[in-house]
Amino acid sequence: MRLFVSEGSPGSLPVLAAAARARGQAELLISTVGPEECVVPFLTRPKVPVLQLNSGNYLFSTSAICRYFFLLSGWEQDDLTNQWLEWEATELQPVLSAALHCLVVQGKRGEDVLGPLRRALTHIDHSLSRQNCPFLAGDTESLADIVLWGALYPLLQDPAYLPEELGALQSWFQTLSTQEPCRQAAETVLKQQGALALRPYLQKQPQPQPRPPEGRAVSNEPEEEELATLSEEDIVMAVTAWEEGLGSLPPPQPRPQPVLPVAGERNVLITSALPYVNNVPHLGNIIGCVLSADVFARYSRLRQWNTLYLCGTDEYGTATETKAMEEGLTPQEICDKYHAIHADIYRWFNISFDTFGRTTTPQQTKITQDIFQRLLTRGFVLEDTVEQLRCEQCARFLADRFVEGVCPFCGYEEARGDQCDKCGKLINAIELKKPQCKVCRSRPVVRSSQHLFLDLPKLEKRLEDWLGKTLPGSDWTPNARFIIRSWLRDGLKPRCITRDLKWGTPVPLEGFEDKVFYVWFDATIGYLSITANYTDQWERWWKNPEQVDLYQFMAKDNVPFHGLVFPCSALGAEDNYTLVKHLIATEYLNYEDGKFSKSRGVGVFGDMAQDTGIPADIWRFYLLYIRPEGQDSAFSWTDMMTKNNSELLNNLGNFINRAGMFVSKFFGGCVPEMVLAPEDRRLLAHVSWELQHYHQLLEKVRIRDALRSILTISRHGNQYIQVNEPWKRIKGSEVDRQRAGTVTGVAVNIAALLSVMLQPYMPTVSATIQTQLQLPRPACRVLLTNFICTLPAGHQIGTVSPLFQKLENDQIENLKQRFGGGQAKGSPKPAAVEAVTTAGPVQIQMLMEEVTKQGNIVRELKAQKADKNQVAAEVTKLLDLKKQLALAEGKPVETPKGKKKK
Repeated sequence: MRLFVSEGSPGSLPVLAAAARARGQAELLISTVGPEECVVPFLTRPKVPVLQLNSGNYLFSTSAICRYFFLLSGWEQDDLTNQWLEWEATELQPVLSAALHCLVVQGKRGEDVLGPLRRALTHIDHSLSRQNCPFLAGDTESLADIVLWGALYPLLQDPAYLPEELGALQSWFQTLSTQEPCRQAAETVLKQQGALALRPYLQKQPQPQPRPPEGRAVSNEPEEEELATLSEEDIVMAVTAWEEGLGSLPPPQPRPQPVLPVAGERNVLITSALPYVNNVPHLGNIIGCVLSADVFARYSRLRQWNTLYLCGTDEYGTATETKAMEEGLTPQEICDKYHAIHADIYRWFNISFDTFGRTTTPQQTKITQDIFQRLLTRGFVLEDTVEQLRCEQCARFLADRFVEGVCPFCGYEEARGDQCDKCGKLINAIELKKPQCKVCRSRPVVRSSQHLFLDLPKLEKRLEDWLGKTLPGSDWTPNARFIIRSWLRDGLKPRCITRDLKWGTPVPLEGFEDKVFYVWFDATIGYLSITANYTDQWERWWKNPEQVDLYQFMAKDNVPFHGLVFPCSALGAEDNYTLVKHLIATEYLNYEDGKFSKSRGVGVFGDMAQDTGIPADIWRFYLLYIRPEGQDSAFSWTDMMTKNNSELLNNLGNFINRAGMFVSKFFGGCVPEMVLAPEDRRLLAHVSWELQHYHQLLEKVRIRDALRSILTISRHGNQYIQVNEPWKRIKGSEVDRQRAGTVTGVAVNIAALLSVMLQPYMPTVSATIQTQLQLPRPACRVLLTNFICTLPAGHQIGTVSPLFQKLENDQIENLKQRFGGGQAKGSPKPAAVEAVTTAGPVQIQMLMEEVTKQGNIVRELKAQKADKNQVAAEVTKLLDLKKQLALAEGKPVETPKGKKKK
């Protein structure tokens, strides 16, 4: 093997450090080459580092080379390392490249350099602190450590850019930097010049475009896009694909009814978390599951994958009984009423379910009872006495959702009896502090009742084996992986699966006739029963793991039920069930500066959106633009107006309208002949590159980022028209008129491409564009990975008209007041409140984690009956952290109340 590296090339750092792993395993020659030397014969541009294998093949990805060296040494791949490598490529590198360019090329210092990178460094520090291990993936150095160390070393070797408060990061970085392979790598590449050694390399790279910090408004002005660097081969391939035109489209495939898996094809089964029937969904519920899943389902169909998308209302359980009592209806009447409301809302939002069902069906009873019986006969069900809360005033046991109180883990005062909405931990209702009956507000008492439990500890090994096979190579979101790992780290415990209720799936066991299954046990079985009501061949989807890829969409609070409870039930049932392959979980969407609240009139709920006069596609666009993928995000009326007026009206709508109008005005509605000049060919290649990036992102279910690719192509199109000025050239010479025709023809074909790319996001707008352009039907149904000419010369388009309307300030202010509840009214600030600036969501999340951590320390010391002075010191720290959190959230700081003397 031969490894080619270069002085001043940042990628050479980690590969040289990793190369030490291969010594003694294989013969390795290391060659230092100049930055302009082309060592890979089939690449037209210089590229280092490069590893030439004995087979003659080349590796020229830094991570791939490092991985190869680690594998040679006998290292075994693990899921956590793969996650870190993906994070390094997608999250760390963009901000790190911007920071290095700022420091080395632009000569800036201090916060200008560190600011964009601070969040990423904090993430590493918190991960190291949380797992209490010296390295990223455990107690021993891994591939992830070397790759991240090599990426960060040029910057962090200067102590000014290694924040003192990030102690775990400092320790990790210093441990690696003092190891001999890392020390030698740094000396070889940087030559004791620090980051300045990278200047010749960085000066040749395009200026990175740093991401705006999460939570801060993105600049809304049309911006210059940094074009990708393209080779001549890229351009030739793009032009060849373009010229193949409509002939390259596959024949249309009819969608049979019902949709069933087909052997030899990609079969995609998509579910949205079943919404509770008793609530009207708000915008956060809609983006968290049904809208996100709808985008992916529409995209899957455009790829001609065999796709079934299903959802339905979750109708059993305490929540329904509670709502029925509130409204003076029977549970069935409540289910019928709200199922219709849900269906109407999703219909208005244009959600393309193949079937939208419900869980109150005979099929639900049949399938749930079958899974239970199989678990019972295989010894995975336990029987035990449960201490439950009983309301003497209401004369009944209180199911979890009939109880509220203070969370025993984080102190949140409105925790439910089954789960805390703030910290996400599952709770047994009797663990709540200061419990209250939600119906009558009296304090319940503890009583005993006999119940059934799912023996999760007995199923834990099966679950871990399944996760070990499933997670590598899957698209589980990082938060879903973390939540499941944290459950497993703490050890699984038996979980009660029955409740003292009447409204639910009956328990088919003697002695338990007066009980029903707990909704969290049978709600996920609802996907199976909804499919069974759609087709009697439902088992071809749900007992066919070899041929079906299951994607499940939800908010993060639903992860334990989909990633742990149902898989355990299905694995224990031993009936070859299809289990989730890709678990896609969002964070939470907040409303302006607070939470959605129907009772307080705060926020937009699904049945209200259609009364605003804003079309459904605009709602879809904005919710997907702010989709909470990596962290919580917030709906903002002002930002929605800005995004509509800048991204839709001024960027996307402006380009598509101009392209169509030029065809109508200058060429009689007939697409002109196109004679491609070099700049046109480059544009085709750039559009193709962005289209392929869009595909890569959506295949990974990075829905929000893929939307940016659409807007980027539109900006390229606007710049192309602006530079070439066809409205002027059409009045000039024959050459000018021909040039105007080419620019117009290329532009209107880009508009046609955008109409198909938009289809998953804004289906009505997409169909409108396709009607205006009279896009041939086959081109509307398939999205290829290459940009092709779908509107050839001579194609007649239809009538072109504007796609979007401007949202006005006074209109938005009225809506903000209408949906602001108490938030819209100014209230005087308490005199004792300190004047502070509300912190960002990342800082708030960090402080919340610190408060939880410190609270656990205090509780442990009290449980151990530690020295009072020691406890008092830790309590003081906790109170100080709570004060910092209150200030960060912009809340008044409460003065601690002293205990009353008896």
